[in-house]
This record gives sequence, C-alpha cells and structure tokens, in this order.
Amino acid sequence: MNFHLLTSYLDQLEEEYGIKGLDVIVTKDHETVYRHMVGYSDAACTVPVSEEDYYQLYSCTKLMTMVSMMQLVEQGKASLYDPVGKYLPEWTHMRVMNADWQSKGGEAFNPHIDEPSHFSKNQVRIIDCMSMSAGLTYDMRSDAIQTLLKEKPDANTREVVAAMAKMPLLYEPGTHYRYSLGHDVIAAVIEVISGERYSDYMQNHVFGPLGVTTLTCHMTPEEKKHLAAMYYYDPETRWIKPVPEGQNMGFHLSPNYESGGASLNGTVNGYAAVVEALACGGVGRNGVRILNENTVMMFTNAVLTGDQLLDFRKGRFLEYSYGLGVRVKVDQDPGWAPIGEFGWDGAAGAFAAVDPMNHVGIFYAQHVMGFGEVYGTIHPRVRDLVYKGLFR
Repeated sequence: MNFHLLTSYLDQLEEEYGIKGLDVIVTKDHETVYRHMVGYSDAACTVPVSEEDYYQLYSCTKLMTMVSMMQLVEQGKASLYDPVGKYLPEWTHMRVMNADWQSKGGEAFNPHIDEPSHFSKNQVRIIDCMSMSAGLTYDMRSDAIQTLLKEKPDANTREVVAAMAKMPLLYEPGTHYRYSLGHDVIAAVIEVISGERYSDYMQNHVFGPLGVTTLTCHMTPEEKKHLAAMYYYDPETRWIKPVPEGQNMGFHLSPNYESGGASLNGTVNGYAAVVEALACGGVGRNGVRILNENTVMMFTNAVLTGDQLLDFRKGRFLEYSYGLGVRVKVDQDPGWAPIGEFGWDGAAGAFAAVDPMNHVGIFYAQHVMGFGEVYGTIHPRVRDLVYKGLFR
C-alpha cells in the first residue's frame, strides 16, 4: 500500500480551495491503513486538527438512520414494504398535488398546504421514504411545520413528522425521485417501533455496542468546545470564508426535534468506526455485530428504476444509483471503487464510502457549507486515490 498520491492531494486543498482543516480515515479488514489530518480546527488557524475535533455531519446522519432501520427489519419488527401509516397513522391517507411538479420548478419547487390535490393511489411505504421516492420535499419551512412550531416551539420528532403528513406529495409514491425528508420520517418510525427516542436508539444499538461515545444529536457544552470552525463558500470571491460567530448553520427546528437526515455531530474516529463495521460485514473492530452480513449487502443494491433513476442522475451521480437510503455504485467507470460501494455525504463536506466486497471503509470530514466542488471533484478524487493506494 502506498498513499503518497492521496497525501499530496489532501495537502494542497488549502492552497487550491482555501479549505483550512480536514481529516481522513481509511480502514481495511479492521485495520486503520491510512489517517491524515491537515490544517487547523479554529478560525484563527492556531489549533491543529486533532482526533478530538467534532464536526456537524449533516446528511451523513442518513447512513446511521438506515443502519438503525435495517436492524429493526432484520429482527422482523418491520418490513421494507410496510406502509408508513402502519406506524404513523397520520400517513395513511396522503394527498398528491394535481399539477406536474417538474413543470412547476422541479427540484426548486415546494408546494403550499393548499396546493390543489387528490388522494394518492399508493400508500407511502418505508422503502419509498428510504429511496427518496415517496413524493416528499426537503422543505423544513413548510406551512404545516411552521404552524406547528408557532403552537409548540419545542415539538419533538414524532410531532414534526406528523405535521409533514399534512403537506401534499409532489407525485404518486414510488414513481419519481426527489431528495427529501424521508429519513426524518424513518426516524419517527424507529421511535414508534422501538419505543426509544431516535438518538437513544442509535446510541443503544449502533454506537454503544461498537464502543463509540463521540456521535451525538445533542452536543454537551464540553463537546461544543471541540467543534471545528465552520466555513462557507463565497461564490462572489470564489473563496472559503469563516461563518460569522453565532450564525446557525444547522437543520435545527426545535430543541426536541431529531432529524433522521441531518442531526448528528461527532468525531471522525466515531463515525469511521461504524463505517468500518459495515465494511466488514456488520462486525466492529471490537468483535460486536450490529448487522448481519446479508443485511449489509442489501445496501449494495440499487432501488431506483426508470424515471426515478433519471431524476437522480440529473445531478452529479452518473456512476451511481440510489438504494436503501444511500448512494450505490452501479457502473464500474468512471472511478476506481467497485460496483456496490455505498454511502453518502453531508452539507459541510463530510463523505462516507463503504465497500463490503473488499472490507474497505473511507470517511472524510471538513467543515465548509455551500461548496459544490467538494462533491463533484474532491470526494471522487479522494475515493479513487484511496483505491490506487490500496491496490495499484
């Protein structure tokens, strides 16, 4: 193994883009084969990046939500094809807007609560929420949510997800793909099935068994002291700048709302431990199993077909499809990762890749919002250089 190309690439990202700090772990067969930290964790650039740094993981939360849900499926407590209404009754009778959502703005369109609509023919199923094909949006400021928060500013996960059900769907469930709040709905389903709060479920059944103590939906004051400085990409100057102190860059609705799609914070060590377990067939480095190998392999299969796949590939995922709440590599080229590699990324630039075929796990973290280059250029490059270092 030789990772000199990867190290060289990571070391020049500050000069090329202005990324002030980053951290990468690569594991294979329960061994850390590469670890590299670059830059500083504070905006003044005086404190070097360290293992103690916390990052807001945003949509990398989604992978953990899927692990949690698949544990319940594996145990026979739910089926992928169960209607969501079986667990959340307010999701039983859903409405679909009459107009064509794509002609009204596509990815940029969010309906109002009074959008002309009709009852859906299909039930919203668990697999529809996982695969982003339920007809939902990512509108966290929808009419229904805002009305709820005015009446109850401390609304919990179950209550916010119940409010979401009042909004019309964009399309008939199962017919299209739209990046959306489906993972948040799954978090509420997890709560109902398990009888535990979403964050407690993950700690008790995913993180805790692996010995992970540095992943959380609710950072303590001490943990916040270790939170890496947040930056944003300024399109006018085409450079990365620190986020002004006190500015909220989170997906925060209320003190009690835990987003199944974006609420996790944590260290690179903590997240990488779960990635490693998935890459090794569901078994952590400590020998504890969190999922059966057959269940892990279900993540390597795509779900989208037809119009769903066309919707997904309108963006940057030309070699990928979408599966059980994660991207899935379905084309060998471009890129060095094998077919079946899966994972996701986050709004501040975190990136997770799981390869259970070769027992390889990759986790990359940085803290820059609104920086599209990280998804289309940096993540694929990091991934490919990892494989070159491992196998070339």
